[in-house]
Amino acid sequence: MTGKVEEALGYEQARDELIEVVRRLEAGGTTLEESLALWERGEELAKVCRRWLEGARARLDAALAEEAEAEREEAEGEREEAGRDS
Repeated sequence: MTGKVEEALGYEQARDELIEVVRRLEAGGTTLEESLALWERGEELAKVCRRWLEGARARLDAALAEEAEAEREEAEGEREEAGRDS
């Protein structure tokens, strides 16, 4: 599978296919060549899933950082207001 096709896979698609690959490997009954091909495909799918999860983590971290910054700025503004009122 090419990189562009892998990039087109959503997290859920990659995860579901990975689950199927693992199921087939665990069931056995495949030739060595088939097993190696399945294992390689599983590795590719795991990378796709990992990239999706890392991207989601980065977005979450960025959102949390923005929220923390907004809260910090709000607290500073409140302190400045309190200092002017005194």
